[in-house]
Amino acid sequence: MNTYLMRASGRVVGKSALLLLAVVVLLTLAPLSPPDHVVLAERLQAPGATHWLGTDPLGRDLLSRLLAGARITLGLALSAVALAGLVGTLVGLLAGYAGGIWDALLMRLVDMQLALPTLLLALLVIAVLGPGVGNLVCVLALTGWTRYARIVRGQALMLRDREFILSAHAIGAGAWRIMLRHLLPNLLAPVLVIATLELARLIVVESALSYLGLGVQPPTASWGRMLAEGQVYLASAWWVVTFPGLAIVLSVLCINLAGDRLRHRFDPRP
Repeated sequence: MNTYLMRASGRVVGKSALLLLAVVVLLTLAPLSPPDHVVLAERLQAPGATHWLGTDPLGRDLLSRLLAGARITLGLALSAVALAGLVGTLVGLLAGYAGGIWDALLMRLVDMQLALPTLLLALLVIAVLGPGVGNLVCVLALTGWTRYARIVRGQALMLRDREFILSAHAIGAGAWRIMLRHLLPNLLAPVLVIATLELARLIVVESALSYLGLGVQPPTASWGRMLAEGQVYLASAWWVVTFPGLAIVLSVLCINLAGDRLRHRFDPRP
């Protein structure tokens, strides 16, 4: 029974990975009509031959805006994952390897941030800095670096007394050389798993901020903004909010499945 379930889950994850790859290829290669082209005479048209996913309240093609929004949403999330991963990994390495006062100070900083709700923290920072792409990337990274720091710190504590680290000490290697040349390569697997799962979470956070009007500003398309613009038409034009909502759900689901598969790949223990 367990073998059957493992094979079935493997097939689901494989299909999810193929779907993600297809989305990336589509976003890279698909020609787009102008996503901000307004045609009021064609507003709220149902899906059909001319507009495959219909049009929004301003007559803009929903498929074009969905693809343009995907580039914005995924691009912001990927940038924030890279920034948060860099900061969190360095903090965790320093705390785990140095120990002592550095470990205490850095982990108390992590605990202080974890005490704040993620979305509330993002709302506070955006309210102070103002909306904008650069500010949004910084806010998303600010909500995620602590996860990297805690995991990397725990792994570094386990590895710093291993024989290869003690050997590096014995030949006179410096602290930063040991952390970057010997510890970091052994921590890339868990960091990659965290980054995959964080990508899904940040897509949701970015969509929520854009939905509230604190993320990507109009007329730039983003999935959360498309939900906000179409929510009042849910009863009369279901497609305006259904397709952006499905894009968020399917993207997050596929990324989470891929991240879970990576976790089992690098750590096969149940």
